[in-house]
Amino acid sequence: QVQLLESGGGLVQAGGSLRLSCAASDQAFNRYMRSFFRQAPGKEREFVAAIDWISRATYYADSVKGRFTLSRDNALTTLYLEMNSLKPEDTAVYYCATGSRARTNNYFSTSVYNYWGQGTQVTVSS
Repeated sequence: QVQLLESGGGLVQAGGSLRLSCAASDQAFNRYMRSFFRQAPGKEREFVAAIDWISRATYYADSVKGRFTLSRDNALTTLYLEMNSLKPEDTAVYYCATGSRARTNNYFSTSVYNYWGQGTQVTVSS
């Protein structure tokens, strides 16, 4: 069973930047899709970005496209989410997720992921 550990959240002003990290405890999971989701108070958890670890193909929600960028460090099993031009509506708890059922046609669905990190808070002030 893999453990995912997120870090890098914090408080930033609108227009600022943050970089989130998601480290996996087991390199065996480097063959699966790995994604970030976020959940704001009172709202459902929503897809943010995903990467196919083997092909390096990336996928982004329309709301973050052009502002957020995924990258990975294969040697350290770590995924990074670079977040630029942050907006108050980006405020949420951000979660990292992975699982063998995530594919290129369902990566945006929370139900296909069976491993989740503990989450890291991102707060963007106006």
